[in-house]
Amino acid sequence: MRFEELNLEPNLMDGLSAMNFQEMTPVQEQSIPLILEGKDIIACAQTGTGKTAAYLLPLLNKMMTEEHDADAVNAIVMAPTRELAQQIDQQLEGFSYFLSVSSVAVYGGNDASAWEQQKRALKLGADFVIATPGRLISHMSLDNVDFSKVRYFVLDEADRMLDMGFYDDIISIVKKLPKERQTIMFSATMPPKIKKLAETILHEPQFVDIAISKPAENIRQEAYVCYEAQKLSLLTSLLKSDDCGKTILFSSSKLKVKEIARQLRRNGFSVAEIHSDLEQAERDEALLDFKSGKVAVLVATDIVSRGIDIDDIEMVVNYDVPRDVEDYIHRIGRTARANRTGRGITFVSEDDQQKFARVERFIEKNVDKLPLPEGLGAAPEYLPKISTKGAKNGRNRRSKLGGKNKSATERREKNTGSKSNAQSAAENPESKGVSSAEITEQKASSKNKRRRPFWKKKKDSQKNVSESNGSSIKEKE
Repeated sequence: MRFEELNLEPNLMDGLSAMNFQEMTPVQEQSIPLILEGKDIIACAQTGTGKTAAYLLPLLNKMMTEEHDADAVNAIVMAPTRELAQQIDQQLEGFSYFLSVSSVAVYGGNDASAWEQQKRALKLGADFVIATPGRLISHMSLDNVDFSKVRYFVLDEADRMLDMGFYDDIISIVKKLPKERQTIMFSATMPPKIKKLAETILHEPQFVDIAISKPAENIRQEAYVCYEAQKLSLLTSLLKSDDCGKTILFSSSKLKVKEIARQLRRNGFSVAEIHSDLEQAERDEALLDFKSGKVAVLVATDIVSRGIDIDDIEMVVNYDVPRDVEDYIHRIGRTARANRTGRGITFVSEDDQQKFARVERFIEKNVDKLPLPEGLGAAPEYLPKISTKGAKNGRNRRSKLGGKNKSATERREKNTGSKSNAQSAAENPESKGVSSAEITEQKASSKNKRRRPFWKKKKDSQKNVSESNGSSIKEKE
């Protein structure tokens, strides 16, 4: 189905034409008409399916055709991370290029001037507010925003937000919204906690299911079975090959990310890194350098595993096997975008064999195991001991011995890692433009996160998405 069949406003169609949007994706085809009708929807769709346009386009069209207060906040879009909030704001700017629509991105990690800009925009009113939960709560606590005129409320990557401990924040925000509103929720998965949230905040929702439970067919999935000590040499060998192209490397630990980036630079590679110890301006610069081709390799934690839209990534390397199958799918899903082909390579150490076997079982495919390059020595055998139990939705319960099987590196990170942003800000709030209310919010949220809700004891166990050193998840706002 083509966008021109939707009878959208001419100026909005001009923006779509300028961005070369012609054919709708399945999630757009199913979601846009429902949103135009004013229905609440809950859509199960993963990153890369065009979900951002699926809710922005109909809301922009409604903003043009329906009466609204130009001096008030009319739509709120919630995103789990700063990077995703920025990306949504950029897409909104593109779609609304020929429209008179105002927007503001509200997220933490920036300086005091950014806080004042956000505060001013919220008080004066903006058609669209794209925000991370924690930062918006901070502005709410200081009465910087009036939600009384909000007509549209969107939760993007809802499952991710709940994994990050934002449930209470979302409920607090919802309580401030008018009851008469349109609520739209997008989630990559549909576990019980998402259904519970949907029952709480949505009114007679329509369900759209475009979930992609398996990696795209145009991703060539490969693995190297190796010892931990062989990984860096293996990576160097891979990056020296002619066909690696623009590459993202993921590691579960920010200390590993720092060390890998340092070693690659010593070996002459142009590298950028992204992790929660960096200021927002540093993250932005790293991502821009990677997008523009200034650097060929981006080393990152899972901060960028979801929601970052870069079309020309040729290879994704999992330096460590992700803790969850969902994260594996999201990571390698950064490549092979826009009908391109790509490679997803995973380094499988002895300790990670069981986790990788779960991945293979979930995607119903035996990933090709490649021989190590010459000179790296012998590789361990691939003999995973996998339990017949596991989560059907890509989440896996930890074994009773899970805590004892952590690597020495992980234990060291937990005990000696650097302070979280919230801690640093508490010691010197003026230095980062963080309000005392935001610091209090961050600490309180961290405490809440440590409580194990009743559903965590059941099948849908939550992932601990904080970094290995125990930093507060609010660093990712």
